[in-house]
Amino acid sequence: MKKLIMAAISIGLVSVFMTGCSTSPKSANAETEVKDPDTITIAWLPNQGGDDFKDARTEVDNIIAKATGLKVADKLTTDYAITIEAVASGQAQIAYVGAQQYIEAHDKNSKVLPLVVNSGNSGTLSDALYYSRFCVKKGNEDQYKSGSDYSIDNIAGKKIAFVSNSSTSGFKVPTSTIVSYFSKKDKYKDLKQDDMLEGGKFFSQVLFAGSHQLSAVNLLNGKVDVAAFDDTDLASYVNLSSGAENKPGAVYTVKSDAVDPFKVLAGQQYVVIKAMPVMNGPLMVNTGTLSKKTIDTIKKTLMSDDVTNNTKIFIPKDAKYKGMYNQPQKFISVEDKWYDPIRDLSK
Repeated sequence: MKKLIMAAISIGLVSVFMTGCSTSPKSANAETEVKDPDTITIAWLPNQGGDDFKDARTEVDNIIAKATGLKVADKLTTDYAITIEAVASGQAQIAYVGAQQYIEAHDKNSKVLPLVVNSGNSGTLSDALYYSRFCVKKGNEDQYKSGSDYSIDNIAGKKIAFVSNSSTSGFKVPTSTIVSYFSKKDKYKDLKQDDMLEGGKFFSQVLFAGSHQLSAVNLLNGKVDVAAFDDTDLASYVNLSSGAENKPGAVYTVKSDAVDPFKVLAGQQYVVIKAMPVMNGPLMVNTGTLSKKTIDTIKKTLMSDDVTNNTKIFIPKDAKYKGMYNQPQKFISVEDKWYDPIRDLSK
């Protein structure tokens, strides 16, 4: 799976760099210039909707408001589908989403395009990745070993928590990995992603937690045997206790000062049994709801040194507060076709 995605990313990067990194999203309504609304609405997924992200959200709002001269308001959502629909329908103009949510919004409305994406530590798209993981509660990890190595063979028939069926790293990538692996076995040769939407076909029970944090909580509370969630949304709640980051066998421990929903789970541990790389999700924009001038202004501002050096958005290592991203990342340009490897997972 990792080789497939990384190869596809490499191919995509060639075309991205050939077209240049300064290309702005083109309005699908090029003949008639769009009139800006009085207020730009930014929709946020449940993962970033909590109070712990409030300061970072406010900082993004203030930067866009100052750059455009328009008011900016947040739309906090309780479901991935609400965020997707908000931007596709024009109720919101911008949203910070994962790759799969972007693809679904673009499919609903071709005017929805990537605005910017956070780079990798290199400052480029080459390592603009995070990780989807299958994790189990500490103490149960030996059940998922084949010899000395970890394996997903024994997840069949277990209870699992996913994030949302519209989540890239919390459903799309994990289930594609399962299909790719198990369909080579005669018993599962006809296995499909849809078979994992509910229990009884591949898993004994399937829960959709609604956020990466709650997927992990379901695991630590013992409601499920296995959970799928990413690394970035859990980073501020846990410490790596042993092993290597995002490698099978890595053990993570909930911090003693972790806030809700982990406040009562301090000291609890989970173990990674498999990790899969995923392309960073974009800030997406509905180009049919903002003028090209405003879109270009927002994009230029977000890619500026002032924003790159803004420690409320790109937080320093070991910061005691939460931000959207980590230093030394920054916002860079990205095009729709860069997300084709995620699209291909549904084919």
